[in-house]
Amino acid sequence: MSALSIHQGEWVIVCDGAKALVLENVGDAKFPNLKTRDVYEQKSLATSELGTDKPGRSFSSFSHGRSAVEQTDYHDQAETAFLSELAKKLEAAVHSHQVKSLIVIAPPRALGVMRQHYGHALKGAVRAELDKDYVKMPIHEIEKHLTAA
Repeated sequence: MSALSIHQGEWVIVCDGAKALVLENVGDAKFPNLKTRDVYEQKSLATSELGTDKPGRSFSSFSHGRSAVEQTDYHDQAETAFLSELAKKLEAAVHSHQVKSLIVIAPPRALGVMRQHYGHALKGAVRAELDKDYVKMPIHEIEKHLTAA
């Protein structure tokens, strides 16, 4: 990966399906200095707390057989809801002129979910996307990864 130029005042969003860091470059493009603006975390629940029912059963209309219905993936639903809400917050920040451009960094699956929820203003503000999982790294490590040539 070539070095990524992060403009002064630009936001870097580092997220996955359960946590998001909203970082702002308070330095300049040559010497970025990312500072935390916000941290969003999804409250992690055990699967037993998310859905307690057994998988449903369906009856065949042409025979006497029954089959199990695939169990709902509640963690997947929770991640999608979290990323959708994050996209709404970013859209609002762009609308209220808190930020002009941003860089989104997320694992490929989370990036795909986020894209589905980009509004018109947010689409125009996203300057770059990276399919990396940096959310558990300290901020100085994220800076190093982004600015390494």
